[in-house]
Amino acid sequence: MPAKGAMMVLSGTDVLVIGHGVVGAIAAWRARVAGLAVTCLDPHPGAGASYAAAGMLAPVTEADFGEHDLVRLNVASAARWPAFAAEVEHASGMDIGFCTSGILSVAYDVGDAQQLDRLCQVQRRWGLEVEELAVAGARDREPLLGPRIAGAYWVPGDHQVDPRALHRALRENLARLGVTTFSVAAARLLTDSAGAVVGAVDTEGVTHLADRVVVAAGHATRALVAPLEGVEAPTRAVKGQIVRLDGRDAGWIGEARIVRGLVQQRPVYVVWRPSGEIIIGATSEELPDDRQSTVGGVFGLLRDARAIIPGLDELPIAELAARARPGSPDNLPLLGQTATPGLILATGHYRNGILLAALTSDACDAIFAQRPLDELWSTADPMRFCTKETR
Repeated sequence: MPAKGAMMVLSGTDVLVIGHGVVGAIAAWRARVAGLAVTCLDPHPGAGASYAAAGMLAPVTEADFGEHDLVRLNVASAARWPAFAAEVEHASGMDIGFCTSGILSVAYDVGDAQQLDRLCQVQRRWGLEVEELAVAGARDREPLLGPRIAGAYWVPGDHQVDPRALHRALRENLARLGVTTFSVAAARLLTDSAGAVVGAVDTEGVTHLADRVVVAAGHATRALVAPLEGVEAPTRAVKGQIVRLDGRDAGWIGEARIVRGLVQQRPVYVVWRPSGEIIIGATSEELPDDRQSTVGGVFGLLRDARAIIPGLDELPIAELAARARPGSPDNLPLLGQTATPGLILATGHYRNGILLAALTSDACDAIFAQRPLDELWSTADPMRFCTKETR
């Protein structure tokens, strides 16, 4: 730390990445693989939205009304995940828990079944693979289902990964490649006389110079870029709470699987990992990132999870976690070079940060090679929210 009143300037790097969750770590990794010198800033790497993510790679069961552009991105990224997972594991020598488990989607009552059916019809029109099951067929796939199930669908192409293991592996990749991460936050971006972004000043007053700056700071991106002319990044915090259970001593635990439920119009999911960990999630609250689990949030998750899997009653609670996802007005990411020289955005992935990790990796390869992004990313243009007055 510099002495009080002093100012330290670190020698320039090719790429400065602000934010070291899964998306920021991917950006740093791909920049380093491209042969660029890379520095990262984050006071608590991996402790944000990535920490609370369940890791569902679910382009089908995440598909919702009016989100066709997002579905196209999600489907493309899901197709890339096997190769991406293999590359991460090969580079790090670590298992990231990628499993081709499929997802069982169930409805609790008749109203839920009608809503689930409407959604599945839309998903099929989009060309997504969804198989309707009789309730008996659903119980064959998941014997732990409760007695009150009104409908079910099987989605074979939705899978899972362990986000915390993924982040550990990405950090190992960066360590092996000599990338330095400073455990501080960026206080403000630094610009030159022409308005180009040339680095950042951290919260300890240290200046980090760089040819290019990638802002992957989640919902905090909005405040970082706000002082810049010609750029708008309307990210916002959308709080999500999850519950982690310890199922290691339960005789019916042992394989990766996922059940998603609609319980009186409330969505809930239960994710089993081979390790015995079970994740129940997740709330979606337009609230700040206070990282506080609440009685109402936890009660609601447990109530709805127990409605579809009553046997969860037997298991101990291992962890409660609450983190804010980085949302955007249209629920699409902001990814790519901005109109401001030197400034790249990689944020706003909302509830699909882990699913979109594989395609984000490909996009970062293009960005650092100064190639155009795949056409799929056109809807995630980071300049789409800028008015003519601010451009």
